[in-house]
Amino acid sequence: MKYSVDERGYYGNYGGAYIPEMLYPNVEELRQKYLEIIYEPSFQEELQSLLRDYVGRPTPLYYAQRLSEKYNAKIYLKREDLAHTGAHKINNTVGQILLAKRLGKTRIIAETGAGQHGVATATVCALAGLECVVYMGKIDTERQKPNVARMQLLGATVVPVTSGSQTLKDATNEAIRDWISNPEDTHYIIGSVVGPHPYPDMVARFQAVISEEIKQQLQEKEGRSNPDYVVACVGGGSNAAGAFYHYLNEPEVKLVAVEAAGHGVDTGFSAATSVLGTLGVIHGSKTLLMQTEDGQIVEPHSISAGLDYPGIGPLHAHLWETGRAKFYSITDDESMQSVVLLSRLEGIIPAIESAHALSALNKMELKPTDVVVLNLSGRGDKDLATIINYLEDIEKPHGE
Repeated sequence: MKYSVDERGYYGNYGGAYIPEMLYPNVEELRQKYLEIIYEPSFQEELQSLLRDYVGRPTPLYYAQRLSEKYNAKIYLKREDLAHTGAHKINNTVGQILLAKRLGKTRIIAETGAGQHGVATATVCALAGLECVVYMGKIDTERQKPNVARMQLLGATVVPVTSGSQTLKDATNEAIRDWISNPEDTHYIIGSVVGPHPYPDMVARFQAVISEEIKQQLQEKEGRSNPDYVVACVGGGSNAAGAFYHYLNEPEVKLVAVEAAGHGVDTGFSAATSVLGTLGVIHGSKTLLMQTEDGQIVEPHSISAGLDYPGIGPLHAHLWETGRAKFYSITDDESMQSVVLLSRLEGIIPAIESAHALSALNKMELKPTDVVVLNLSGRGDKDLATIINYLEDIEKPHGE
């Protein structure tokens, strides 16, 4: 079974480039040049230097002793929360900003849900001295105010999107409209392994630094480069793609993808695409997405802004269909319990997205000898208001 993208941009039945004619020159230019550019020695030298000295890589692989005792297995946390800007998103934006400069682009656009990709994009635009416009659903701008302030401080223009559900998919729609209107000077930094080919493959390659480091670090700590399990949350799926990348063709490593069940898979307020999705086209690629019988997008729900997306990337759809990855769905309540658990057991406040991955440990049948690497994709600072409100609500006497 092949898990890498083919020359047409497909992972099995999923992928491709379904784009308006106006975008064809941009996407085609990227497709023809991205591999050649990103593997040039000078590009790699600049990228590795920035990853080391600016992003702060390698991020630690931390043996979580108290967590391991609780679950009776060896649990390591890949600390992407310690990367510059507080999440894995910076790995991709650093790579794409170098690519955009080599393509002669002077203006950068991006979409963001939780705000972490927006912050990472604004950060690299400040670094490179390029104009930056970030589209963000109005609801997300309200629940992620600290990240909006960070983007603005970094010099980005944040555009609140008021169409549709006013969340991530609507922000993506607006970013695509902008790109159609400004094809000459603008590069669109997509934040996840979604969108038309070559984006899913390109973003996965930039995020693959995660699994590359896990292999080296685990060898030092356990005398083996392959864990028994790699666990990561999936919205679009970039942190999971990065954590899985170097293990895709290692069948003895079990891949665990964790989606947001919201209020529950059957409640109508969920983002569990692997359970609720069917084959369709969203934002330029054919993948699994939540839709009505006549093809209208079903609004997703998650307490986590970063998992609040109605589809998954084509790589993950392929991993689901082939059974290469096992998918779990975690509710808002379960994820919030894991936020508290990790905070109190290890002194690490995780992003709510990452807490979904943590909750999967409750559903896995682990043995004491199992080595589990959990990708801690981001830190919880951005979610403090949501966490505090949630804890206050559950502590209120009934009837208030």
